[in-house]
Amino acid sequence: MHCLPNVTAPIVHPPRCNVQHHFEATIVPHIHPSHTTHVYHHLYEHQHYFPHTESAVAQAANRHLYCPGPGPMPGFGPFPPFPLR
Repeated sequence: MHCLPNVTAPIVHPPRCNVQHHFEATIVPHIHPSHTTHVYHHLYEHQHYFPHTESAVAQAANRHLYCPGPGPMPGFGPFPPFPLR
C-alpha cells in the first residue's frame, strides 16, 4: 500500500521591493559673455543671477481586460456564483 504525503496550501510571502538608482553625468558648457563699461575711470560691476529649478514626474498605469470567449465566463452568468441567503 502506498501512502500519499500530506500537502498543505502554499505560503505566499510578501514581495521583496528593491529600488535601483541610476546616475549619469553630463557636461554642459556655459558661456557667459560680459561687457565692462568704464566711465570717468569708474568701474560698473554688473552681477547677474539666474535662479532656476526643475522637476520631473514619471507616471505609469495598468489595466487588466478580461475578454471572454464564446459563452458566459464562470461567475459572470445571469446568476451569482454563490447562493443568496
